[in-house]
Amino acid sequence: MANLRAAQKEMTRRRLLSTALGLFQDKGYVNTTIDEIAAAAGTTRVTFYAHFPGRDGVMRALIAELNEVLERRESQRGSTSTSLVEAVRVGTTDAIGPWLAEQIEHWPHIKPYILVATEAAAVDPDLRAVFRAWWNEVLADIREGLDAADRFDAAERPFRAHLAMTLLDQANLDWIREGEAETSTRVRTEVLTEAWAGLLGVGC
Repeated sequence: MANLRAAQKEMTRRRLLSTALGLFQDKGYVNTTIDEIAAAAGTTRVTFYAHFPGRDGVMRALIAELNEVLERRESQRGSTSTSLVEAVRVGTTDAIGPWLAEQIEHWPHIKPYILVATEAAAVDPDLRAVFRAWWNEVLADIREGLDAADRFDAAERPFRAHLAMTLLDQANLDWIREGEAETSTRVRTEVLTEAWAGLLGVGC
């Protein structure tokens, strides 16, 4: 019986999250109320608060879901991707290319998370700090890979990591705006791989 209650509770939590994500997309984070989320999920305000302290709690949970999609695991610094660390450590196009290709494959699924998190971070300082911390966790993975390879001067590594992630992030945002209309997935992957190998790896 206890297991059934726990499963039902988790189902309700998941339903609230998916409902909130859809409403945040349709109406915007700012314009979506807790009552609207609860009603659309077929539950009550009281039930909502049993799972989340507020809209910001929902956003934190959605960022945790984003980590699951991107296969980022809990670590001492928040989250980590061992596959990213290893790709950077090896530093070849054969190592970096598949990792980037996998990230690009996730773009259709993570698009709503990125759009909603970007809006929420723009209006909520606490969520902006959460999103910035997530970004820094990814940069830390890249630096860990560079440190393990002892590649480039240590003082350069943070800047190289930042440039590489900025390129990937901008490519993602461009894709969100234009889809495949201007640039194919193959071209995006090849050019990003070349750029990352030059910035982080052993060259092209």
